[in-house]
Amino acid sequence: MNKYESKQFYSDILVLLLPIVFQNLINVGVTMTDVVMLGNVNETSLAACSLAGQIQFIMMLVFSGLTAGASVLTAQYWGKKDTRTIEKVMAITMRFSLCIGLFFALLAIFTPEMLIRIYSPENIIIREGTQYLRIVGLSYLFMSVTNIYLYIMRSVEQVLVATIIYSISLLFNIGADWILIFGLFGLSPMGIRGAAMGTLLSRLLELILVFIYARFFNHVIHFRLSDMILSSPLLLKDFLKYSTPTVLNEIVCGVGLSANAAILGHLGSAAVAANSVAQMCRQLATIVAFGIANVAGVMIGKKIGASEYRLTREYARKFIKLSLLTGGAAAFILVLIRPVIVHSMKLSSLAGHYLSFMFFVVAYFSIAKSFNTTMVSTFRAGGDTKTGLVMDITMMWGGSILLGFLAAFVFRLDVRIVYVFLLSDEILKVPISVWRYRSGKWLNNVTR
Repeated sequence: MNKYESKQFYSDILVLLLPIVFQNLINVGVTMTDVVMLGNVNETSLAACSLAGQIQFIMMLVFSGLTAGASVLTAQYWGKKDTRTIEKVMAITMRFSLCIGLFFALLAIFTPEMLIRIYSPENIIIREGTQYLRIVGLSYLFMSVTNIYLYIMRSVEQVLVATIIYSISLLFNIGADWILIFGLFGLSPMGIRGAAMGTLLSRLLELILVFIYARFFNHVIHFRLSDMILSSPLLLKDFLKYSTPTVLNEIVCGVGLSANAAILGHLGSAAVAANSVAQMCRQLATIVAFGIANVAGVMIGKKIGASEYRLTREYARKFIKLSLLTGGAAAFILVLIRPVIVHSMKLSSLAGHYLSFMFFVVAYFSIAKSFNTTMVSTFRAGGDTKTGLVMDITMMWGGSILLGFLAAFVFRLDVRIVYVFLLSDEILKVPISVWRYRSGKWLNNVTR
């Protein structure tokens, strides 16, 4: 890579990375708005809202898998400058997402009590959660359009629009929640129903803004309703080929995270409290790493679609270095802030000891997580969507979760040792990632 190419590479990364990182922070803020405000109402509403949010979390995992599979095609066709095929891929993806959104919406609206009962047996929480789901369920249909559209815009390097729309949505959601939950300007306080209504209105606003952008401002990729019924057998076959493994991958990973929480949940309140803080810090620490991985998928896929294989390999090497650099920086910051976080939290002495140790585990975990996430995104950009799934099934379920379960319930080891096992999957994945990358079998041009 010559000096000009190298300069262009880092310039392209910054243009894509900064909005993506900001979007991730906004998404965390949108999720936290209901929780923070309901925390000032009562503990029951807070718990009910949190548990009801698990339904959306599962739906979003499926959406994430769909868009990851679609981006394999859209990024490469973007490099080929075939925007018409990208429009068809977007329409195919939305057909599936609308069906999924409708399914979850119907469940939330008509069987909310059954859904909440999965997570809690307490009648008061079930009653509050039922109220929330009945209102917020309709928003799942709105999200099935906006999330797919904005993610595909990201895969063709149109990243600023999502940042603007989500920023407006966040501000609107905060204002709506504030007014509706606490009953300002003469309105009656609605509590958890107000939180649900605020979320519903903000999702509707996102949908309206997406339609305005698609109709009047997007002159690159056009959204045509006629494409929703257009038959494209070969393209549909390609979409299913690459999206099925990514959907399964996201579900396997999501259920695995729930299993980790369940194991720690049986080891006492101190372990749960410490893990909740460690998990929050872990999510914040890996925001930039996930941004690097997303950018890698877009830029590498584009180069493959343009048949620029020399630059593809150069990009992949540079992204590996960047992933290690960002992961190492995150680990350093975590260790640096460890004493501050531990002493600022109102935790029991035992929970504080657990948390202090967990920070070191999360630190080295962040380096491996950053590397593996970038590698999986690179593999997917080259059409290899199965490696990530295989790694999660073998190294997460056959490795860290199994080891953590045995350590906790068979050998009854210390909580800190259990935690090391539960977060060992990313370390176990590293040799597989390195082997797959060096094989070169992940690099495939999947365009027709």
